[in-house]
Amino acid sequence: MNFTRWACLGLMLGSFTAPARGDLRWTEEIAATVTAEVDAGTYGQVTSVLILSNGAPVYERYFNGADAATLHDTRSVGKTVTGMLAGIAVDQGVLALEAPLAVHFTDLQPFVYPDPRKSALTLEDLLTMSGPLECNDWNQFSRGNEERMYVVEDWSRFFWDLPIRGFPGWETPPDQTEYGRAFSYCTAGVQVVGDAIQRATGENLEAFAQAHLFGPLGIDTYEWPRTGSGVLHLGGGLRLNTRDWARLGELQRQGGLHEGEQLISEGWTQASITPQAVINGGPGFLYGYLWWLADRDSAVGTVRYAAMNGNGGNRVFVVPEHDLTVVLTKTDYNTREMHQQAEAFFIDVIAAHLN
Repeated sequence: MNFTRWACLGLMLGSFTAPARGDLRWTEEIAATVTAEVDAGTYGQVTSVLILSNGAPVYERYFNGADAATLHDTRSVGKTVTGMLAGIAVDQGVLALEAPLAVHFTDLQPFVYPDPRKSALTLEDLLTMSGPLECNDWNQFSRGNEERMYVVEDWSRFFWDLPIRGFPGWETPPDQTEYGRAFSYCTAGVQVVGDAIQRATGENLEAFAQAHLFGPLGIDTYEWPRTGSGVLHLGGGLRLNTRDWARLGELQRQGGLHEGEQLISEGWTQASITPQAVINGGPGFLYGYLWWLADRDSAVGTVRYAAMNGNGGNRVFVVPEHDLTVVLTKTDYNTREMHQQAEAFFIDVIAAHLN
């Protein structure tokens, strides 16, 4: 995979306008206002906010019974961690973005609904939520909806036995989209990404994460749910404290570099936040490799962010052009305004105070 090619392509396609540069203007008065707004419930049931500017904390508060030790259930925010582990595996040469993944799952073959497109499915298809299988968590009737996966034992088999996705006349096929990919939110595909890492490396995935990501970052306390067959739940549910979520955001902001050690290649981190697909129905969202991407207006012009995104309105915002990492944890699971409130928080608290 040529990471430079992808980074250049993202700029050439022009879906993001040129980002603004500026510093975060932060005062005790602003901090007091933010605290008051959070206490008033403006942004929902917030449990923590941590804002880092150039790696240093400028605001850290806990709400609704949480504290610095609380392990937050941020749901699909953990998907991006799976993407980081995939990047490490690609950096090591044990997986390739554009190579078929089915070769790592011969024990599950023959698949139900065999098809050459299924056999050709790649890691990049899954990281961009744009594979050929019929899997859509946002459609309750989808055969691949995550709720159907949770009640079976083998989640990888569940994924590989899905039928091929169809494109009736009212849906846009991949070859007619801006990036040549048709986005379809699929937790089962992220689970298969993690399973593929484990199979390709021959290493227990939790041990792999400890050795190559958590350990070097100093993350030693967490809860990681498992599937019915004892495999890590890689599409969501990883629980970390707020500061450890910030460590992961900072790793991305610094191009995979941590205390002089390159944990993830700079090429991978750049490719991860290069637009790969358009998210249907979102207010101006694009998608990278398990990262949500957006341009938003601010007092200094357009501000660009990449985010780990989870149910409840949980976010880890990374704003490279402004040297910012922002963690927002919430518990508004499955509520109507959860994502709008998280977006309002970014606009009101971050974008509004850039200068």
